[in-house]
Amino acid sequence: MRNIGIIGSGIIGLLAAHGLRKAGHQVTLYSDKTPEQWLQVRPTGTAARFDLSLQLERELGLNHWDAQVLWAQGVHLLVCPEPRNRLLTLTGRMRRPFQAVDVRMQSHRWMKDLVERGGRIELESVTVARLEEIAAAHELTLVAAGRAELCRLFERDAARSVYNAPQRQLTLLCIKGPRMRFDDLPLVPVKFNVFPGVGEVFYMPYFHKDVGPSWNVLVEAKPGGPLDRFREVRSGEQAVELAKGLFRELIPWDADWFRDAELSDPHGWLVGTVTPTVRRPVGRLPSGREVMGLGDTVTSLDPIGGQGANSGCKQVRTLLECVAEHGDRPFDAAWMSATFERFYARHGHPTYTFNNLLLEPLTPSARELFMAQYGSDGREGNRSAEQQLADAFSENFNDPATLTPVFQDSRRMRSFIAETTGGAWLAALARGGLGVARGQLRQKLGLDPRHPPLVSARP
Repeated sequence: MRNIGIIGSGIIGLLAAHGLRKAGHQVTLYSDKTPEQWLQVRPTGTAARFDLSLQLERELGLNHWDAQVLWAQGVHLLVCPEPRNRLLTLTGRMRRPFQAVDVRMQSHRWMKDLVERGGRIELESVTVARLEEIAAAHELTLVAAGRAELCRLFERDAARSVYNAPQRQLTLLCIKGPRMRFDDLPLVPVKFNVFPGVGEVFYMPYFHKDVGPSWNVLVEAKPGGPLDRFREVRSGEQAVELAKGLFRELIPWDADWFRDAELSDPHGWLVGTVTPTVRRPVGRLPSGREVMGLGDTVTSLDPIGGQGANSGCKQVRTLLECVAEHGDRPFDAAWMSATFERFYARHGHPTYTFNNLLLEPLTPSARELFMAQYGSDGREGNRSAEQQLADAFSENFNDPATLTPVFQDSRRMRSFIAETTGGAWLAALARGGLGVARGQLRQKLGLDPRHPPLVSARP
């Protein structure tokens, strides 16, 4: 049995605490909030988790809400190169559904679970000076807290960090009121609206601590563009009213759906930025002692791909493997680095790359995939070539290692399209291109584009 300290009571710190406790280790979790205080703060994000991450929660007996959530089943994506020009859609089903549960409620419950299972919780806001004392008292100290003072202990990895500044101005809203389904979609998706050069607006089913099944809306605005209108908001109510105007102006097809939206709780909104960053996993304290970073402490991701919590969950699984393999040897800097490198090779690099690709203009390979899949409708049992391509794109959110390399290589993408469709890749692009052109012509005539599965009742 090893004596391990963990700083932070968010998803990743608590998953690590429960996993290590289940393995028989002595665990002390340091939290700056009580379980009850967690219920009274701003949300930390949406924290959608896909199947690979949810498997860990199930193994640890932490999946308390599976019977209550409205499970999301896939991805619906709409690309709009100009206002009101709905160029094409993608509707993909994932092999297994996913969920987004209010982290505030999870931390509240998981902290109590940890105490019941023999873990200890110390309530304090840990400073660097206090971290020195904690590191001296434990064989391994894990930092899973995003506070700037502690993050600065972990050096930015310049070779792996693509950006030096935020790429989006972010607004998050926890919303109740809109229906929990879209009448013109055969599945419950995370729904993306992509405005190239401007930003993205997406919404996904969310299980809120107070109102249960509801929605999270995230606006990803390129600085200075028409989506960047939330910087000066001073209340959640003001942010919701601005969002309603945004829907009427740029997303009129969902404006009626959003018309009755209101905050799910008074604290249920955020405005801010994230700089996507990879840091070195070993933090060195003034005394020379070493601590290890977990989750956002070492891999900060823009929320555009829903990968933050998923990346952290995969890092925790790797940590648990490496602790089990290490026996009673010291947890030194070499072990910390090797553990992180195992995670980064398996999951970290493809996840960080995929997430960053979503922040950039579409690669030529991605454009070819989107064109070839056109015609996907997300209907259960659809095994058409177009649907299989759309499903493959959607499944990449669960495991970015599957398709991310293909997005960066046109030769591989064309081969992938040909293998999936059973024909020439150029023929698949031509079929999709014909459908997109038909929709463009209809819009020029003032008609609905009739994108699948968005078939309007109008002629």
